[in-house]
Amino acid sequence: MSNVSTKPTGPLAGLRILDLTAVVLGPLATQVLGDYGAEVIKVEGPRGDMMRANGVSLHPGMSSIFLALNRNKRSLCLDLAAEEGKAVLRRLIPACDILVHNMRVEAIERLGFGYEAVKALHPSVVYCAATGFDEDGPDAGKPAFDDIIQAASGLVAVASNGRPAPDYVPTLVADKTTGMALVNAVLAALVHRLRTGEGQYVEVPMLETMAAFVLAEHLGGLSFDPAPQGAGYARLLAGGRKPAPTRDGHIAILPYTAEHWAAFYAAAGREDLTEQLGIHDGEKRNANIRALYATIGEITRTRSTAEWVEICARIDVPATPIYALDDLPEHPQLKAVGLFQPMEHPSEGRLIAVRPPTKFAATPAAIRLPAPWLGQHTAEILREAGFAPDEIDALLSRKTIMQRDEPRHGV
Repeated sequence: MSNVSTKPTGPLAGLRILDLTAVVLGPLATQVLGDYGAEVIKVEGPRGDMMRANGVSLHPGMSSIFLALNRNKRSLCLDLAAEEGKAVLRRLIPACDILVHNMRVEAIERLGFGYEAVKALHPSVVYCAATGFDEDGPDAGKPAFDDIIQAASGLVAVASNGRPAPDYVPTLVADKTTGMALVNAVLAALVHRLRTGEGQYVEVPMLETMAAFVLAEHLGGLSFDPAPQGAGYARLLAGGRKPAPTRDGHIAILPYTAEHWAAFYAAAGREDLTEQLGIHDGEKRNANIRALYATIGEITRTRSTAEWVEICARIDVPATPIYALDDLPEHPQLKAVGLFQPMEHPSEGRLIAVRPPTKFAATPAAIRLPAPWLGQHTAEILREAGFAPDEIDALLSRKTIMQRDEPRHGV
C-alpha cells in the first residue's frame, strides 16, 4: 500500500535544491521544500548523513529519524575531500536554484564552496547557510547543537521555571524551529529573485533565531528603555499553568477569556469564584492568575477526563486529554485527516509516514519519493547533469562517487 506520488506537485515544482545539510536542522528544512515540490539533491559523503544511525532501525543506515527527515530527496554520494569530487559538485551548481548547507562557514570555505565561489559559478543562486551563531558576532564559527542553543537562548531558563534544577526541553526544538526559519528565509529569497533576477546570500543563525523565538512573549519589561521591570510573561511564569488531575488521569484545560472562566465555573457549580476572583475585570483576573489556575486542579478532580472533555466541548472551553506519543496515530483528529499514511519503501518495507501537514488548494504538497539509501541516485543525477557513461564509470572506479543500484544495508 503506497501513498507516494511520482508526479511533480507543489508550489515549488521546477526548482532544484543542492542540499549539503546533515543531521536535523538542514534536512528538515530541505524536506519541507521538497514536500512543496522542489527537486532536492542530497549530497552525502561516503559515510553518509550521521543521522542515518540515530533512532530505531530495521537495517543499518536507514533509521527512523533519517526516514522522517529525508523523503522527497535523491541521494548523491560524493567524496568532497577529493579534488575530483569537488569538480563534480562544481558542474552541478549552475543547474541548481538553491544551495543549502549547515557546515561551519570556515569549513565550507576551505572546501571551496563558500558563497563567493558558488556565486561565480551561478550568479543568481540563492545560497543559504544555517549557522550556530551569527557570523558577525564573537561566537561565529563555534560548534552549536540543540542543547547548547536551548541553554544560550533562554529557553532552558523559561522551560525550567519553578523546577529545582534547569533541564532541556526533550525535543530538538532549536534544530526544528531554526529549520522552519530556514524554509521561510529560502522562500523569501526566492520571491526576491523572482522579482529582480538576483540571487543572494542568506544566513539563518540558530542562537539568534531561538532568542527571538523565546522573547516573542517574554521580552516583557526589556521592551522599554529604561526597563520598568525584567523580562518574562508573568501570566506564564507565575506558575500553576499545568495539566490538571482528574478522577482517572489528567487533562489539559485552559479557560482563557472571561467568558471561558465564567462558563467553566458555572459548569462546576462554583459560580461564586467568578465574583471572588474578578473574572470580568481583566486587571483583577491577571492579578489572580495563580489562584485561577489552582482552582482548575481542585475542580477537575471531581470527574473523569472523558467527562471533562465532554463538558468543555459543550461550553466551548479549550481542553484535551493528554496523548502519549504511541497514542497519536489513533488521535481522532489526526486519524480523520490522514496525517499518518502507509507507504512502501523499496528497502525498508511497509512504513508509516507523517504526510506534509500544509495544504495547498491548487498545488498540493505530496510525498513523491521515500528517503533514499546512501548513493541511491548518484549515477542518475550525474547522467542528467551531462556526465558521459565512461566518466561515471571512472568516478566509480576511483571511489569519488558511490552508487547503490539495489538496497544494501549498512553505510
